[in-house]
Amino acid sequence: MRTLCSSTLIGEFFVIGFAGLVAMKDDGLSTSTVWWVCGVAMVLSVLLCGMITRPGGVQLGWALQIGLILSGFFVPVMYFLGAVFAVLWWCSVHYGRKVDEIKARWAVSNAAGQGSAGPDAA
Repeated sequence: MRTLCSSTLIGEFFVIGFAGLVAMKDDGLSTSTVWWVCGVAMVLSVLLCGMITRPGGVQLGWALQIGLILSGFFVPVMYFLGAVFAVLWWCSVHYGRKVDEIKARWAVSNAAGQGSAGPDAA
């Protein structure tokens, strides 16, 4: 799960940065406010990569997804991009857990001496 979720979060890091560049063109937003908000969100996305398997990590990831969608109030294309990343986040968590379960079953069966091929072997 960690690899899939981290990949999604790193993608979000770049999207948040580019959204900040777009938001700077809005005369109603100050540059410092845009970069403080984007900077915090970018740092959060990187920090979440390291704490995704800890308690509350997935929930913080969901909070970041909601924040991305809500950023559409300032940069309208973020409604779409936030929704896309929310779907990617769900897929990363859902399928990442399935992969972890398969790896755990394989490790147990391999430790019992029942199999010598890895989970990726055909």
